[in-house]
Amino acid sequence: MIIENDGISSFLPTEIEPGFQVLRIKNDSREIQRRKKEVNQDVIQFHFCLKGNTNFTFNEGTYTFQVREDHSMLLYNPQKPLPIDVELNPDTWMVSVLISISKFHSLFSSDANHISFLSPENSSKKYYDNIPFSSSIAVVLSQILQAKVHDSMKSLYFKGKVYELLCLYFNKSEDPSIEQCPFLVDEENVQKIRKAKGIVLSRMTDPPSLEALAVEIGLPLKKLKEGFKQVYGDTVFAYLLDHKMEEARRMLDSQKYNVNEVGLKLGYSTASHFIAAFKKKYGTTPKKYLGSVSS
Repeated sequence: MIIENDGISSFLPTEIEPGFQVLRIKNDSREIQRRKKEVNQDVIQFHFCLKGNTNFTFNEGTYTFQVREDHSMLLYNPQKPLPIDVELNPDTWMVSVLISISKFHSLFSSDANHISFLSPENSSKKYYDNIPFSSSIAVVLSQILQAKVHDSMKSLYFKGKVYELLCLYFNKSEDPSIEQCPFLVDEENVQKIRKAKGIVLSRMTDPPSLEALAVEIGLPLKKLKEGFKQVYGDTVFAYLLDHKMEEARRMLDSQKYNVNEVGLKLGYSTASHFIAAFKKKYGTTPKKYLGSVSS
């Protein structure tokens, strides 16, 4: 498996154990990207679209499934392989879990009758589900995507998070979001957090204070801080800084702007502040980076 990560888009597979894998996929570019992966027919596929929009193609283009933002798709067909062939629209984040049917059965007790395709009579039938997911699932997906753990801990960390994800997915009888994430008790609050992200990115050269932002989206300041970190994996201004640095790199890559112009367009009052932020993020100065691009 080829691991792709250019800082703008990424395709990061992690094997938790044999027959059990998680894929973290981001397309932060401005173009549609296509990702493919062979999958055996004894594997159950879970695909979660946290942000953006995806289109899955099967049978060499004869039919497609769309998985929209905040929706998931479950696929299982014991009669034939279903290789992943997905188009990700710009600004799309996706998490996929691939688990063998034997491993999946071992996770559940024999009396888990509410999981219909685990029943003996359905074991040889194909199964498909495309449903919206809860805000508590969105929190876990964000934690998986934004995970910053040492390589030696990745397998253990993702195993715990994927187990949590599957529990929330199949726990249809009650709403786990209140206990799991008390400050994001409903979808309305999640939408407010997303609105906050949109506001700070659209005004990144002169963002509002946290207090003003909380008033604008209609959430208490504490819920804004906690909710933003749960959904996006970082504080509001740390997230904004990462976005600005990504924009800086894109602008330098285009070779249309010099270092001072990039800093000014991103709202830095002095070039030294921009240079310091860029070096902290990428380990080199904007000037050296620009030289490497143009050489």
